[in-house]
Amino acid sequence: MATASSHHRARLRSRAAPLLAVVVLAVLALTAILRASRHDFVPGAARAAAGVGGGGNNHTIAQRKILLDPDFTPRLPRQSALSLSLSQRNALPPRNADRFPRLPDGHLNIVLYVHNRPRYLRLVVDSLSRAHGIGEALLIVSHDGYFPEMDKIVQTITFCQVKQIFAPYSPHLFPEAFPGVSSGDCQGKDKAAEKHCQGDPDQYGNHRSPRIVSLKHHWWWMMNTVWDGLDETRDFDGHILFIEEDHYIFPNAYRNAQLLVDLKPSKCPQCYAINLAPSDVKAKGEGWESLVAEKMGNIGYAFNRTVWRKIHAKAKQFCTFDEYNWDITMWATVYPSFGSPVYSLRGPRRSAAHFGKCGLHQGQGLSNVCVDNGDATVQLDAIDKVPNIKANWPVHIIKRQEGYQAGFKGWGGWGDKRDQELCLSFAYMHHFKDPSSP
Repeated sequence: MATASSHHRARLRSRAAPLLAVVVLAVLALTAILRASRHDFVPGAARAAAGVGGGGNNHTIAQRKILLDPDFTPRLPRQSALSLSLSQRNALPPRNADRFPRLPDGHLNIVLYVHNRPRYLRLVVDSLSRAHGIGEALLIVSHDGYFPEMDKIVQTITFCQVKQIFAPYSPHLFPEAFPGVSSGDCQGKDKAAEKHCQGDPDQYGNHRSPRIVSLKHHWWWMMNTVWDGLDETRDFDGHILFIEEDHYIFPNAYRNAQLLVDLKPSKCPQCYAINLAPSDVKAKGEGWESLVAEKMGNIGYAFNRTVWRKIHAKAKQFCTFDEYNWDITMWATVYPSFGSPVYSLRGPRRSAAHFGKCGLHQGQGLSNVCVDNGDATVQLDAIDKVPNIKANWPVHIIKRQEGYQAGFKGWGGWGDKRDQELCLSFAYMHHFKDPSSP
């Protein structure tokens, strides 16, 4: 009996050994998968395959962590009472959720970047209200500081969910300290050693102008806040559509944008984004029966989180390039660093148009009023009022990249190290517990 029992136990051990080995291998494999899912970045080729041309799924598997420079410590200016109150408003939930309680799958979030041109904003809001499907979207209005009339206009929006965010470190909120003007700052072409003032001149010898640098600061703060800071969007992996206060939105814009997002993975997997208009802001489109892939433009552009991660990884290049315009900075240094052409997919007719005469830096202050009648002279044809993109169209690729490119040294205005460090701090602010200055 003892011999038989020993033989039985030996047989059980011999059968259990392979099963145990399988279990161990399965545990090891699961551990490897979990580790891979927590990795900061996937290799470039895999990343491109996974999301550069990603479709309309709003909850794809996108990388959440970023690579941080251990040698850089983010520092944000000490906030005033107004700045703190705006930060608190940024945490408020969207309005009109009772009217539009559900954002459907495949919806686009829209971010409207505004400064202080009330006449323009009224036109843009009116055009958005006429866009088919706009009630499906969350509209986020990003303000460069605080201007009461701009705030009041946005408060009137009832056609979709709307959330306002205010750049709490805008130079416009700091009239007597950086990032506004400090009493000891150099002005114009002052020589710091001679004037005993502070500041670093740009490549042309000019010192910073707060109302000029606010353009780039606001855009970069907005991008980092929308993608990584807001409860409503930091887990959103789909495409976000970005427009500005001087972009007239056609009635077919929202539906056309959805169509382009859906078609991008199959029609142009190498495309990084979609656009509502040609990169040439004066062009109306070719009118072809084909989609167009060309240089990414700055009117009605949309991309997903995978592309944002690629942009965010170039924060140092963006923040140290001596150019006060965000879009020229992207064209001249960030996009070229990706190593391949940055194509954007669009239709053969524009679905948004640039209008107006006043630049963003020409605000409504007493000393620099920009006079414009506020009328948008945008001609709409019947075809512009309905979705006019077809899934069976081929794609025409415009390989010649016009305009600003790698090698352009910039127009300057961005030479002060304090602006560059604040810009970098915006890239880190949602990835540190307390980036504020002591």
